Amino acid sequence: EESLQMWDLNKRLEAYLARVKFLEEENEMLRAEIQSAKGSPAGNSWRVKYEEELRALRDALDHAFREKCTAELARDNLYEEVQQVKSRCQKEQAAREEAKKQLSLSRKELEEERRAQIWLKERAVQLEKEVEALLEVHEEEKAGLDQEIASYSQSLESFRCAPVAFQPVEVEDYSKRLSEIWKGAVETYKTEVSQLEGSLCQAKENLWKAVEDNHQSQLQLQHLEKDLAGLKARKEMLEESLAQQWQEQRGEAEKFQASKGGGEAPGARGGREWGALAMEALEQEQQSLRVQIARVLEDRQQLMHLKMSLSLEVATYRTLLEAESTRLQMPAG
Repeated sequence: EESLQMWDLNKRLEAYLARVKFLEEENEMLRAEIQSAKGSPAGNSWRVKYEEELRALRDALDHAFREKCTAELARDNLYEEVQQVKSRCQKEQAAREEAKKQLSLSRKELEEERRAQIWLKERAVQLEKEVEALLEVHEEEKAGLDQEIASYSQSLESFRCAPVAFQPVEVEDYSKRLSEIWKGAVETYKTEVSQLEGSLCQAKENLWKAVEDNHQSQLQLQHLEKDLAGLKARKEMLEESLAQQWQEQRGEAEKFQASKGGGEAPGARGGREWGALAMEALEQEQQSLRVQIARVLEDRQQLMHLKMSLSLEVATYRTLLEAESTRLQMPAG
């Protein structure tokens, strides 16, 4: 086995030495030809022509390399712009999710406001019933007091007719004082009742205003929901067009990478110009979408302020109604 390996190695060495000898001989022949070409004038012209062709090829190679660099730079710029558009789309999607959350919260607040309005209506009905009951009690007390005054006047008449040692002047003064006190109490009670009725009417008007404002806010909310749905559909259309344009741009880039000749450079430039125009159109669409989303957010902010003011008004009406109910319960007690 070792002898076979040595024989194989010897054969390979013999072939290598023969190849080296052949290359040396060929090298000597080429050196002689080069020397003869240097000496002859035809060789000089051939060398000049070869150098000119080599220079032209180098210029073409430099031009192709520069075009390749510009194309790669344009491709990188397009990729960065597409990444920016994607990030903006993600931000807009996050803003849309936030708007959905705010919309759900506003719906919950509207439900709470509706429940509060229903409770206020029920409370107003109860207060009206209490006021009617208080008026009935007041009329009954007034009739009882009239009866007492009549009985007291009859007793005074009997006292006047009886030959008792009372002084009539003092009895008359006493009766005048009682009548004045009674008139003052009746007048104060009437003023209090009129004030309560006026405050109750004012509370009713404010409650109707709150219901009307709530209806207007619901209409605004429905309009905002329609605008949000339209913006969502428009955003989906823009995303589809952006994906299609990105596919076309990538196909153009692949064609440009595949074809590195000079004749295909204008087509690549036209593709890049078309891509730049498409990106400008997309930027304009994104700007208009951003403006519309800002308007929607501003409308939602105004709606939130309106809801806060409505909640404050409802809270004040509630406190006013509770105060009026306590004031109505105090005279009854």
